[in-house]
Amino acid sequence: MPINLNRIDRRRFLRGTGLALAIPMMGSLHRTSRGGEVSNPRRLGCFYFPDGVPMPLPNDPAYQDWAWFPHGNGNDFTFSKCMETLAPLRNELTVLSGFSHIAARNVHGHNNADQFLTAAPTGDGDRDYANTISLDQVYASHIGDQTRFSSLVMSTDGGTGTARGTHTISFDKNGRPIPAEHRPKQIFDMLFVKTDSQSAKRLAMSRSAMDEVLLDAATLKHYLSAEDRKNLDEYMESVRQAELKVEKARKWLDAPLPNLEREPINLELTTDEPREYLQTMFEMIYLAFRTDSTRIATYQIGRENGIGRSDHLSRAVGFNLAHQLSHETKNPDGWKNFGIYCRFLNEEYGRFVEKLRSTPEPNGNGSMLDNSLLFYGSASSAFHLSRNYPLMLAGAKNMGFVHGKYINAAGENFQGGAWMGDREPWQDKATREDIPLTNLFVTMLQKLGVQTDSFADSTGVFEGI
Repeated sequence: MPINLNRIDRRRFLRGTGLALAIPMMGSLHRTSRGGEVSNPRRLGCFYFPDGVPMPLPNDPAYQDWAWFPHGNGNDFTFSKCMETLAPLRNELTVLSGFSHIAARNVHGHNNADQFLTAAPTGDGDRDYANTISLDQVYASHIGDQTRFSSLVMSTDGGTGTARGTHTISFDKNGRPIPAEHRPKQIFDMLFVKTDSQSAKRLAMSRSAMDEVLLDAATLKHYLSAEDRKNLDEYMESVRQAELKVEKARKWLDAPLPNLEREPINLELTTDEPREYLQTMFEMIYLAFRTDSTRIATYQIGRENGIGRSDHLSRAVGFNLAHQLSHETKNPDGWKNFGIYCRFLNEEYGRFVEKLRSTPEPNGNGSMLDNSLLFYGSASSAFHLSRNYPLMLAGAKNMGFVHGKYINAAGENFQGGAWMGDREPWQDKATREDIPLTNLFVTMLQKLGVQTDSFADSTGVFEGI
């Protein structure tokens, strides 16, 4: 049911339920010791959508209206109908083509969400699966201790999913998937509601339990084989990570939660109400950023291969299943139907970007968008093709990004066209060499303030953004 945050009386709320929605964040938390000078936060948001995008070839009548990528290059470009809802944000974003991960270019597109932010050679089929740390978690390792939550990990399907069928695009330093939350009410409660009487007790119990685990492990290690010691070491690394989380929780235990003055939010939504659900999930990220609860968020809008509740999002625009649209582009109006769904995703993403642009930075200069680096895209382009990812960057002008352009590195020499039921594009030899997407990741990290010259298989940095 909707919760009207404007009507909550704080004292009655405390006495009536034992829960606290606490005082506002103080602006001075972001001010330096030099006479009120402000230090702008640097946020990172990463967003993934599955199944690729419409890629009709230039000789197809649908190319002009329903190709996902704009027409043109540099500052001289025009949006198609897929993208035109983003026209009011033209000067706030950069569209990119001709980028992909080196290790993924010759695998089926359904395997790609796992490595979108990691660039790991996760392979396909029955090969051994191993992943590495994701871009967001690299940044979290540098600034995650500055906020109550190191990062906010969300998806429409929730949890972790399976290898090559992930429900999360965030992976820790050991390549383990970080479970994503998909229920708006749980996300809201995590961010803004706590049980005062129980928090300290639970924290003390967690601390005691971990002390016992560490003591038992030290004793047990003397009796184990080399292989078992290795397995124990991996387990203890997980315990140590949990220990760090407990210590952080101790630090934030008595810190006030932010107070929200918002219109009513329906927190009980599911994908049965797809447009409202998507808007609410974006709203959770907006609120988390605005209250400085975290400066890092990932949201996997859907999982690959059409399994799960995220496949229902297309019902917002009159279609049954989203993934099915990518298979039916050879049918009459196939490109148009697929394009209408992509337009819907772009529209809701644009609504979120606009909200950040229209909100002054609470404790800094410019708008929230000026201090938020947003990365939006997919690891497939044409049908199941793991090349020429459809990508957009937005925001972060206070970090030095210059927008209002289409970086068309793919040119007109791209693979695409409708799937006619035989050989798929990913099985064909590449017609050109993509730029390593990790080069862009290095540039992003540097502009976020991380001192690094490499990420995964990067070969340098990417200039011009």
